[in-house]
Amino acid sequence: MELISNARLVDLHAPFGVANPEFPGRLEVLHERFPGFAVGGPASRAQIELVHVASYVDSIDAIDTQVWPDPDTYAGPSTFEGALLAAGCAIDAVEDGGFALARPPGHHALPSSAMGFCIFANVAIAARHAQEELGLERVAVVDFDVHHGNGTEEIFRDDPSVLTVSLHQWPFWPGTGGPGSNADGIVNVPLAAGSGDAEYARAFADVVEPAVAAFEPELLIVAAGFDAHRDDPLAEMAVTADGFRELATRCASLSPRLAAVLEGGYNLATLPILVEAALEGFGR
Repeated sequence: MELISNARLVDLHAPFGVANPEFPGRLEVLHERFPGFAVGGPASRAQIELVHVASYVDSIDAIDTQVWPDPDTYAGPSTFEGALLAAGCAIDAVEDGGFALARPPGHHALPSSAMGFCIFANVAIAARHAQEELGLERVAVVDFDVHHGNGTEEIFRDDPSVLTVSLHQWPFWPGTGGPGSNADGIVNVPLAAGSGDAEYARAFADVVEPAVAAFEPELLIVAAGFDAHRDDPLAEMAVTADGFRELATRCASLSPRLAAVLEGGYNLATLPILVEAALEGFGR
């Protein structure tokens, strides 16, 4: 599976004067580990507006100083350019069957607001692009980031052409995706703190694989967050590198077309190891 990124993502959308877990160092360590990535380009405004309202896109474009559009999400003068590049890399991943190493992440972004480190909904934008430009009708999203993919879910809530599946720690931030939250086209798999490889594999076998198989997607996009790792500082799960390799292997078997987009993962020492394990699992 080809890696897609852009060197500019290390310079853009950086916090100044404050510490934040979502910062350019996440991409810097991945670029050091995987220097041969294909260079992705920015999404267009029209592509962003496939899932976001124009007034929200305008508000991000207009930022000329550091602001906090959400209590957890900073933005500055270079955020718009960085977020366009992140979404563009996700689109390129769908076009080429690749893995987008991009930031800021996207699965919490809502149609009209930023949330949880996320500016634009990269995976959702890429899914809409696949439908609009590649002629694919049925797209599934499998999100194994430790946090519920609430933004992706909200964007596609009333759209039967997209299946959203999220495995995540529960109870946990952002407080959505708990028991009883499933609906047509929405599959949430809340997992208790401390869940590891065995619990995730069981959830895939019992819930994820049957749901995706029944949906019969033409494309599967993996929202690949690595913050369910046992050493990640932001959560309380126990997945290992072998576990992420197995999740990727299972995802690769679920659709004739596959793409992946980076979401969370905040331990800089382990993130490159986990991305490499996932690449081995994707096996393409």
